[in-house]
Amino acid sequence: MALPDSCISGEEVPFPEIIELNVGGQVYITRFSTLTSVPDSLLWEMFSRKSAKGLARDTKGRFFVDRDGFLFRYILDYMRDQQLVLPDHFPERGRLQREAEFFNLPELVKLLAPKMSKQNSLGEEGCQSDPEDSSPGIDMPRNLGSLGAAAAACASLVPSAMDIKRSGFITIGYRGSYTLGRDSQTDAKFRRVARIMVCGKTSLAKEVFGETLNESRDPDRPPERYTSRYYLKFTFLEQAFDKLADAGFHMVACNSTGTCAFAHEQTDDKIWTSYTEYVFYRE
Repeated sequence: MALPDSCISGEEVPFPEIIELNVGGQVYITRFSTLTSVPDSLLWEMFSRKSAKGLARDTKGRFFVDRDGFLFRYILDYMRDQQLVLPDHFPERGRLQREAEFFNLPELVKLLAPKMSKQNSLGEEGCQSDPEDSSPGIDMPRNLGSLGAAAAACASLVPSAMDIKRSGFITIGYRGSYTLGRDSQTDAKFRRVARIMVCGKTSLAKEVFGETLNESRDPDRPPERYTSRYYLKFTFLEQAFDKLADAGFHMVACNSTGTCAFAHEQTDDKIWTSYTEYVFYRE
């Protein structure tokens, strides 16, 4: 176990009282005692060693952990007081459980594990054989047929619920650039896209783009609220169009603007920048 602050000396422990972490590109500043508050956890093992040699660091000397930087805030909160507090409509419970397993926090894993409701437990018990039907004179083929019919009836309910797709709009926007030369010839980088932005209802955006949707700029947005802060982890417009088409969306409008951003004095090459939006709709 980690020693209390009063027993930690600079010679015994190579870490300062305040530690900076870079977790997946997100910077966190916390106390040494917080990182070593859960014995046998991964962070406890990292910062209870006698030497910091071997621990990865970024270019600014901060300790680097290659995990989800957004979800680490909940890991750190748990290590402060060993309690789990999540925002309403939290959509990343499964991924947070995976992070808790990586950081070797078994109690947090238990708190995040899905709990079986009483209705589900009764449903499972209903699938077992009835004690009254287990008499020697019962017709086994008839029982199997009844169970099969009940299972088929239950299974038929699942697709009908999943087939329900809500209507709505999703707007795709991007800023691009291209170079226009003296002879009106464009170079190979005609359309250079830095980031594809997504606007619309949170639930629709997550349905269409799933794991390729970067939610770090607006992580706690409820499913029924609208956002304009999401963007995609890839930069191919056609890939975004394919995902929208697979989800049943059709493009209904688009617009674009362009401005000359730079002109080279010797070659007269001009770099043009543009902003374009595509509006998609699903009935």
